[in-house]
Amino acid sequence: MLGVARNGLAAGMNVVLMNQRNCGGMDHCAPTLYNSSRSEDVAAVARHVVEHDSVSRFALVGFSMGGNLVLKLAGEWGRNGPAQFRGLAAVCAAMDLAESADALHEASNRIYEYYFLMQLFQRFRHKAKLFPGSFDVSRLRGISSLRAFDDRITAYYCGFTGADDYYARAAASNVVDGIAVPALIIHAANDPFIRIRPETRQHILANPNITYIETQDGGHCAFLGDRNGDEGDDGRWAEREVVEFVKRFQ
Repeated sequence: MLGVARNGLAAGMNVVLMNQRNCGGMDHCAPTLYNSSRSEDVAAVARHVVEHDSVSRFALVGFSMGGNLVLKLAGEWGRNGPAQFRGLAAVCAAMDLAESADALHEASNRIYEYYFLMQLFQRFRHKAKLFPGSFDVSRLRGISSLRAFDDRITAYYCGFTGADDYYARAAASNVVDGIAVPALIIHAANDPFIRIRPETRQHILANPNITYIETQDGGHCAFLGDRNGDEGDDGRWAEREVVEFVKRFQ
């Protein structure tokens, strides 16, 4: 998700929701698959709104896989990002992809993995129908884990030698120490499958540009609290934290 503030806005901001490839009904637009390495897609959206919509400043916001993408892009940009890029926020970011994929295969998380695989299978089969000859649905046979899907499908069709290569090259943890704008990272200690390696946590804490918040509860992107209608609080704590953080760049 890309949060955008335009010239002339005093009290609000515009928000651009970026659909990943294969998502949002845009499967027919290109014979390519989305994956966690495509930070250049986010960069392309950012460049477009800057060049075509008179955007003077913007912040990037991402959840889960999107969190990895915005952190990865910010780290790749470092101090050389667009002048309009002011900050970013990531919630439950899958920045250590290999560890999170393996955690998803644990017995307690198999219901999540099964759900993700159903969605991925459905999207892949639909893509194959849209682009005959480009994708081989028989490669899905025998896949029973996210790691296997990434090894036989994602890596095969997206230019990686295998799941290990994909996870190693797509992880934002490789570049998080290069983030040079204010950044907010929210993580829950009881997230069922997002794992942050000790080395990654050290890089995060060593970067003075990053504000890192780790709560005991929150699960995966489910930081819910009590609602307070009188104060306009809908109980979605993480989302409110992100909005308040992004307001700093208006």
